[in-house]
Amino acid sequence: MTPAELSTAPAPGAARVVLVGVDLGPGSSFDPTLDELAQLAESAGDEVVARVFARRKAPDAALFVGSGKADEIKALVQQHGAQGVIFDQALSPVQQRNLERHLGVPVSDRTALILEIFAERAKSHEGKLQVELARLQYLSTRLVRRWSHLERQRGGIGTRGGPGETQIELDRRMISERIRSVKTRLDRVKRQRQTQRRARERSGTFRIALVGYTNAGKSTLFNALVKARTYAADQLFATLDPTVRSLYLPPDDDEPGRSVSLSDTVGFIRDLPHKLVEAFQATLQEAVDADLLLHVVDAASPTRDEQIAEVERVLAEIGAHDIPQVLVFNKVDRLEPSRRPRELVDSVERAGGQRTPRVFVSALDGTGLPELRRLMARLAAASSSAPVDAVRAVPVSPSPMQA
Repeated sequence: MTPAELSTAPAPGAARVVLVGVDLGPGSSFDPTLDELAQLAESAGDEVVARVFARRKAPDAALFVGSGKADEIKALVQQHGAQGVIFDQALSPVQQRNLERHLGVPVSDRTALILEIFAERAKSHEGKLQVELARLQYLSTRLVRRWSHLERQRGGIGTRGGPGETQIELDRRMISERIRSVKTRLDRVKRQRQTQRRARERSGTFRIALVGYTNAGKSTLFNALVKARTYAADQLFATLDPTVRSLYLPPDDDEPGRSVSLSDTVGFIRDLPHKLVEAFQATLQEAVDADLLLHVVDAASPTRDEQIAEVERVLAEIGAHDIPQVLVFNKVDRLEPSRRPRELVDSVERAGGQRTPRVFVSALDGTGLPELRRLMARLAAASSSAPVDAVRAVPVSPSPMQA
């Protein structure tokens, strides 16, 4: 086996899975390739052996895909010896239970897969608490007699032979109590972070946060800018825990050198469930409290426009859509020469007619990093010297990418 084959070979003991995507018509989120779901599965250590596509006007109440397509999936499971099935859309607890009975293998959906990756990647105390909260909130909706032991009932003293409290009620109460406990601990962590942020505010430190779609290269860019050693890899959700470092921006022209704070945040992804956004509110607060957002975009991605729109949607959801931005198009080293920009710095028009600076960089080979540092220094200076929108205060001329 060649080195290239070794690098893409499934990990020993990887579960063989079948992916399923359903096109529910206009207005629904549908990936016709299932490439992103495959990346998620591989990030979780699974081996994708088959992909199934279906088209429906509405989900089937019992099996989501209907009995005919469910039979097709079952045949593929048996043919490839698959050990699981993953749906790109969210499944109801009843649909998940019925599908497992019909297919004879475990069934999960996109949300469960993301949670599995989160649980594996979170390292800090705060990250682990956030993952546990999201997992418990997801699990609380799955208690619909999914397991046989939930059919039992317990009697107790004082019930005089009555049915007592069912196991499902006990499980639900235990999960509710655990959710309250985790939320209390997360609130404590959030207060600690607020204290740290107030200290930075009192010191007048200009705050910059990296945001963007998962695997856009945020952590690699973060490491390149501050010489840190944050974990970075070519996979979805390589890092989940927020990291804040001091970044010195050298003097440029008439601007003196200054130190700013730079934070790396969790990446966004299509159809990120609202509960996951809620659970990671403490992490995303770094973006909400920032003076400037560096919106990192994978310039080589064929779906970069959709990824930009998804990040903007989540920023609006957490109340960070009005914060000045710089679009950082990363991974220009992966572009064909004919598609590379004529200039490394230009501007583009965002929703509402606002022009936003854009910088083309490669966090790997250093292309565009000096220009990005100079732009950040000018924005920080503009913010501290005048009560104007720092983004609009920076003169940049449009210079589109070559066709």
